[in-house]
Amino acid sequence: MSQEQLDHILSKFEIQRLNAMQLEARKTIRQSDEVVLLSPTGSGKTLAFLIPLLDQLSPKRSDIQALIITPTRELAIQIEQVARKMGSGYKINVVYGGRSASKDREELQTSPAILVGTPGRIADHIRSKTIDPHSVSVLVLDEYDKSLEIGFEKEMSQILGKLHALDKKILTSATDLKIVPDFIGLRDPITINYLNQRSDRLQLKVVESPDKAKLETLALLLKTQATGRGIVFCNFKDTIHEVSEFLDQMRLKHSCFYGGLEQRDRERGLIKFRNGTSNILLSTDLASRGIDVPALDYVIHLEVPPRLPEFTHRNGRTARMHDHGVAYIIKWIKRDLPDYMPVLEPIALDSEKAKVNYPKWETVFVSGGRRDKISKGDIAGFFMKKGGLKNGELGVIELKTDCAFVAVASNKTRAIIKDLNNQKIKGRKVRIYQLD
Repeated sequence: MSQEQLDHILSKFEIQRLNAMQLEARKTIRQSDEVVLLSPTGSGKTLAFLIPLLDQLSPKRSDIQALIITPTRELAIQIEQVARKMGSGYKINVVYGGRSASKDREELQTSPAILVGTPGRIADHIRSKTIDPHSVSVLVLDEYDKSLEIGFEKEMSQILGKLHALDKKILTSATDLKIVPDFIGLRDPITINYLNQRSDRLQLKVVESPDKAKLETLALLLKTQATGRGIVFCNFKDTIHEVSEFLDQMRLKHSCFYGGLEQRDRERGLIKFRNGTSNILLSTDLASRGIDVPALDYVIHLEVPPRLPEFTHRNGRTARMHDHGVAYIIKWIKRDLPDYMPVLEPIALDSEKAKVNYPKWETVFVSGGRRDKISKGDIAGFFMKKGGLKNGELGVIELKTDCAFVAVASNKTRAIIKDLNNQKIKGRKVRIYQLD
């Protein structure tokens, strides 16, 4: 890849230059067959391995050249989106559980150069011979510490056992897993470790709650100090149900995100969080890594995780790259924090400053997408010209294969749906409605 090509890719992500970790990763991955990349969440690991990975691919081949395995659907989707945005010209597909297997088979009729997916779904396709793993020369295990936990090991072992043409292995994580299973077959890997380069961009603050449930304290924190966009972390999905009901009562608009949700609801929750329809994401540790969201102003630990690695991953959702952020820890006054937690003086919350910050946007669904030859520009023109929206009234547009999600100013949503539903974009009639 030439410097001109690299600069073109970076410009798409509004990045001027690679950071120190990315530069070292690019050089090392080019030169070494086995690389372990350890770097904090939000430091740019996806670009760090994708840029040198593209240098390993040949445009003359028509089979699968690179396999990227991730522990979660959201991380798989994010990597696919980043790779597409780079505009390499190579075909890329993503497969994961919760998505139609027949849709996978249809898209995989022509082999991609890069296949991204979760362990279970990739193993399923190998068993059903939908994909041929024998051509894969580059393997990436992203967030490998999670992928190699109990529950994934069987599928991972089956997949690795079929990769007979591997020339290069790249493992990435924000946590240092001391022991890597033998079936990965690492012999003498080069380790790039940036985990100890701690940032002063993250502030830790403790808030004490007189109530064990901590809900009133959470609401007061969200109405006073925790402004902007952030994630509220819970340890269990049952807690999320309880907290969500309470936030509804407090008129604090939020999205939920956890493993028990249907895939469609998970994706739509993230879409509304990304485009500003909701500024609060209520989640388990599923959101602590591998989700595609903008820079966050804060995270809140409503329930503290039992181990330091989970605490570190959660905090990594804010103060990313060159931004600053705050991690709030809500502590019941009668319970001590875990030993791994630093000793901090609790801060006071001023109830007189409490106010609800209502989001500016609502999300509108459009039943047409890339497959219908509809572009973001087509949708923007449709909403601005036919819908009469002005600058500042049309927000983020997320274009999918068969649909799109559009952020519209809250005070314009009802009128825009009335005017545009069942109208045509590029000759195709589309349905339009507001997401709940």
